[in-house]
Amino acid sequence: MRDSNRDLRVMRTKESIRDALVELIEEKGFKAITVKDITTRANINRGTFYAHYQDKFDLMTKCQEEIMSEMLRIGKEYFPQAIEELRTSTLTSKPFTLTILMFEYLNDNSRFMKAILGPKGDLSFQTELKKFMWNTLFEHEMVKQENLCVPEEYLISYVSSAHIGVIQQWLNSGGKESPEEMAQILSTITANGPFVAAGLKK
Repeated sequence: MRDSNRDLRVMRTKESIRDALVELIEEKGFKAITVKDITTRANINRGTFYAHYQDKFDLMTKCQEEIMSEMLRIGKEYFPQAIEELRTSTLTSKPFTLTILMFEYLNDNSRFMKAILGPKGDLSFQTELKKFMWNTLFEHEMVKQENLCVPEEYLISYVSSAHIGVIQQWLNSGGKESPEEMAQILSTITANGPFVAAGLKK
């Protein structure tokens, strides 16, 4: 029982630290934040902070790793299904299951994602997201190098930047669309291309 109570206290402490980090990023930007700022906002002492993290960079890294780990789990489980849905999709098709699940996860972590992907956040996280998207494609061997119509570095730059841009727009607008609606929007653009989505091409 004592171990479970301790685990619960640790979980709550980490949540308060993460909440403090997000609030401070929104207010002053990650670069300007100090450990003292975080401990004051989280109402903990410095020893408690350093029991879990080396510094603010370690805190940010661990928060990002948690996000990426869960996204990777979802991606690995549902990516093959997404490829099959892509092959049979049309303009009016249902959104990809993988895309819905990803937006649901982003919605659950919307405040952190908005802060970290915003201008005051950590720009290196966008690079990690791009790597994640590309690795997901090639780990499942769904995309073959010999089948590419353009150099891979430009393809991944286009696809990942477009996806991240859509996510940022959604988060910055307050997430007024549901995860299902956003999944439909992104699935439509992905499956049919921007010119079809814009009504310029049938």
